[in-house]
Formats: sequence, C-alpha cells, structure tokens
Amino acid sequence: MSRASAALQAPPKRPAASKEPKPAKAATAVDNKDGDVEGRMYQAIFDSVVNQRLKPGAKLPEASLCELFGTSRFVVRKVLEKLAHDHVVELQPNRGARIVMPSPEEAQHVLEARRALEAAIVALATQRASKRELADFRRELGKDHSAMHAADQVAWARVASSFHHRLARMAKSPILEQYLGEILSRFSLIVALYELPDNPTCEHDEHERIVDCMERGDVAGAVREMELHLRDLESGLMAKRDQPDTSLASLLGLG
Repeated sequence: MSRASAALQAPPKRPAASKEPKPAKAATAVDNKDGDVEGRMYQAIFDSVVNQRLKPGAKLPEASLCELFGTSRFVVRKVLEKLAHDHVVELQPNRGARIVMPSPEEAQHVLEARRALEAAIVALATQRASKRELADFRRELGKDHSAMHAADQVAWARVASSFHHRLARMAKSPILEQYLGEILSRFSLIVALYELPDNPTCEHDEHERIVDCMERGDVAGAVREMELHLRDLESGLMAKRDQPDTSLASLLGLG
C-alpha cells in the first residue's frame, strides 16, 4: 500500500483539546466583596436616615465613605446613585452628595401619598391577618409603650416605624410593603426638618385604636383610625412652619 493510500485510510487525528481559561476565582471574589460592601453601605446610610442619625443636608463625602467601608470610589458612587434614585440622597454636580432636604411642598406630597398607602395597607391587614398574628401584634404594641414617650426622639421614630412595618407585613402585599419602606424613609427626613421638639412621631393610644378595630374585623374603622392618626401626626409636623424665625438674619435684626 502506498503511503498516500495509507494516509487516506488512517483515522484522522483528534485535535488537541484546547484548554479554555477557567474563570478567575479572584475576580469573582472581588465582585462578591463589592456587592457585600454596596449592600452594607446602602443599608447603613438608609437606616441612619430612618433613625434620624443622618439629618437632612448632611454631606456624604466620597473619600470618607471609601475609608469607612474600605472600598473604591466606583462602588461608593454606585451606592449614592441608588440612594438618589430612592430619593434619600441628592447628587450635586461638583459639590458631592448630601441627604435630601424636602421642601414644604414635597413634604406635603409625601404625606398625602402615605395616607393613601397606609389606608390600603391597614384594610388588607385587617382582612388577611390571622388571630395569632393579631395577638402577636397586640403583644408587640404593649412593648412599644415605654419607648413612645421616652426623651429620645430617635427612639420614637424607630418604634413608630416598626409598628407600620409590622402592619405592612400582615397585609401580605410585598409591593405595598416595598412602597411603604420608601415612604417611611422620606418621611423620616420630613420629621427631622419639621417636627417640633419633644413632639412624638406617633401616639401609643392611636396605634391601640387601630389594633382594636383590626381585632373586631372592622375594616372601615381601622382605615378611619389610620387616617385620623396620620392627620394628627401631620398637624404636629407642619406646625413647625409657624414657629418664630430664629435665623441669624432675624437675630441680627436684618430679616
């Protein structure tokens, strides 16, 4: 057999398997680390706003955030952009980021939206909550009482928010619960700007009347009590607008 014939009949050689590069584990680890940092940073700033540790107008320097969280400016900017999207932070060209300062008109729009949202939430919660959930809710309400009239305004805000968050969970509507979280973060900014000193953000007995209606299965009554509760809250907040002007210009007789 000629060499040509042998070559034609010989089985073709299998090409050498190409070695595909494996994904770089280090890069994946870095991505996961960045994601963890983003989540921690976002939650830290968000929680500080809700609990009124970060006040409206507070600056958020990128360099400080990089140092505090041990990350890059790229990650910090991603977090700040998300917070801006959620109306918690304002991004100012060439001036950096700061906590949003809602105007009186913006505050009024947030309050109106909250009334409509919480009316839907309390109606659904009254219809959907089990007897056990209501019993647990009543028990937690009893634990809240001492904090509602403590001297610490931050404690008021935290306890008041937890009542409304628990109510949203009982409504069993994830979308409404998500919207409430955004509304309450913006509401915290309003409280920090417009609430009078020593004026609690929520009254314990108003919460109790809402729960009373829920336990009776009185949907209309629960909605009515929630409306009264939020209206009363708004009147305490907006009253700050009518306080005497204590600006430096006024004190110097220039305003």
